[in-house]
Amino acid sequence: MKNPNPYRKFRGQQDKIAVLEKTNPRFKRVYSEYELLSEELWKHETTEGVSIPDDFLNSFKLQTSFLEDEIKSWLMERAG
Repeated sequence: MKNPNPYRKFRGQQDKIAVLEKTNPRFKRVYSEYELLSEELWKHETTEGVSIPDDFLNSFKLQTSFLEDEIKSWLMERAG
């Protein structure tokens, strides 16, 4: 069994995410992009036999990090 994707950090907050996706089109777009990038990053890092340049992976990590920060901000506002 594969280890879970460490880039999917919001699994415990799916109820809040579902509400935000229904009520905030920008959040929905950002979260969708985050899911896509985190899944692609996970695939690139765990696929054996394929060499991916470090700068490519780093750019994926950087973009994923920016999206995570934006998502965290919305989730904190929602909690408050």
